[in-house]
Amino acid sequence: MSLLLDTGQIRTPPFQDNLNINVAIPMSPCVTQTLSITSLNRCNCLTTSLSRASLADMLPVLVVHGGAGHIPKERAQLSCAGVRAAVRGGYSKLQGQGSAMDAVVEAVTLLENDHHYNAGLGSVLNAKGEVEMDAIVMDGRDLASGAVSAVRKVANPVQLARLVMDKTSHLCLTAEGASQFARSMGVPEVPEESLITEYARMRWKKNLAADANPMECQMGKMGTVGAVAVDAEGNIACATSTGGMLNKMEGRVGDTACIGCGGYADNRVGAVSPTGHGEAIMKVTLARLILFHMEQGRSAEAAADEALAYMKERVGGLGGVVVVDPQGEWSVRFSSLQMAWAAAQQQTLHYGLYTGEHFTQNIEDPY
Repeated sequence: MSLLLDTGQIRTPPFQDNLNINVAIPMSPCVTQTLSITSLNRCNCLTTSLSRASLADMLPVLVVHGGAGHIPKERAQLSCAGVRAAVRGGYSKLQGQGSAMDAVVEAVTLLENDHHYNAGLGSVLNAKGEVEMDAIVMDGRDLASGAVSAVRKVANPVQLARLVMDKTSHLCLTAEGASQFARSMGVPEVPEESLITEYARMRWKKNLAADANPMECQMGKMGTVGAVAVDAEGNIACATSTGGMLNKMEGRVGDTACIGCGGYADNRVGAVSPTGHGEAIMKVTLARLILFHMEQGRSAEAAADEALAYMKERVGGLGGVVVVDPQGEWSVRFSSLQMAWAAAQQQTLHYGLYTGEHFTQNIEDPY
């Protein structure tokens, strides 16, 4: 592959060939790749080649999040443990030559099965005290995507979303139509009560009170979950799953099931999985907006920061994202108080909860 560098950062004489310059380029939060530049073209632009061996060193990579917002102190440690477990599970797929899609679906499935998150088991309840869930997957190879919205009585909506992508010509199925499709695919129907936790029921009841503060109640919930990955072949995928907004109207569909809002993946640019206030994310098409900025030359981190700042300034929305590019550079950014996240790359597990927090350990180390 070719890499174009901004010569504004490097002093070089014009119109010369065969220069040998070593440039250190950050490829991920903890890794810097040194490249040898061998030519300077007539436009005074430095070009170089990143060897396949060097690129392979950065791949595969998986990044997951457990939702942006305010996580109660008593649940913060469990939230961090859950994303670490999910990234280990997803990364094991990548190490076993699984695809990026396999990895993100596995990671999100593990988070859906963990009652500490607002997805699958543990989803928040709508105004009637019922569970309605949304999920999306997207494959960066050919922009294939599948989603479900307002789906009920399914333990793992992300797996159903993948079936929509793999087994239909549609991008999204909703409500009873999604349930009928699930039955036709042999997806087990689970009792709704099995998805409802005491914590979710407590938050629902508290928000029904006449003097309830909806914003305060939203802060007490756990968030949407999601993942992005690049596999050893350089293919990219994303997945996002949620129970939606606490005490939402029946039938409300948020950003998660909407392509370009709740997720986007493109082998040519990268992948994004967001979390936050769904209506705000939809208004700015957050996932695709970040990839647009990356297409303009921004890094994953700069693109995420610019898009999150725009969403906050333009529509007053807070949120967070995990982002990855085709070279394995990844970023975790959020404008909320907290976002539980974890990443795996080069046998190293990265994780954090607060802004600026970044812990690492060998992925083989015990919890």
